[in-house]
This record gives sequence, structure tokens and C-alpha cells, in this order.
Amino acid sequence: MADTKKVVFIEDDSFLIDVIGEEIQKDHILYFNAKNGIDGLDTIRREKPDLVLLDLILPGISGFDVLKRIKQDPELSHIPVIVLSNLATKEDIEKAKELGAVDYMVKAQTMPDEVKSIIFKYLQV
Repeated sequence: MADTKKVVFIEDDSFLIDVIGEEIQKDHILYFNAKNGIDGLDTIRREKPDLVLLDLILPGISGFDVLKRIKQDPELSHIPVIVLSNLATKEDIEKAKELGAVDYMVKAQTMPDEVKSIIFKYLQV
């Protein structure tokens, strides 16, 4: 199964992790979770995923810092990063996109099936 897609979800909300994870695993996507930014970066370096789903409010380093580090690392910078956060200001959205996020979803305004659709759009499945 060389074409199996991998997603790393950096999120500290266990409920959301389970809901999104169940949705994408149904379609045989390998799914890895990290509950803070440092573990997330380690997981990305280890797994070399096809996509990262990233919260911005995390314990330790912020999602903005995680995004910045991903995009500054030549081995990781090609990986698309989708932000899924409760931060909904225009400034936060612009900052995430300037740092290299390919898409931005506000948790309170997004259903799990919409998250799955966006993930599939970028994974091209």
C-alpha cells in the first residue's frame, strides 16, 4: 500500500481528535495525532505525512510557531498545512496564510464532514 496517505493532526482536544480521526480512517488514511506543538513537529519529521491538520492554540509552542518551523524546514516545507482553529479573526487567518497554511477552517463553523472534504481535496483522494 505505497499510496496510502498519511495525515498528522496537531490538536489537544481529544473529542475532536476522535471525531476527525474516525472520519478519515474510514477511507484508509493513516492518521497520527500529537497533543502539542513539539510532539507534532517530531511526529511530522518521523512520519513525513502528506498533510498536516493544525490547531493554533496548543500547549507549549503555538500553532503559528509550528507552522513557521514546518515551512522553514526544507524536508517538510512541501507538506500542505490546513489550520483548524477557534481563532477566527481576519488577522489570525491572514497570519496563518502568510506563514504558509493552504487553508483555514474555524472549528465552530465547520462540521467533521467538511473537514474531511477539505483534507481529501488536498490529498487528492
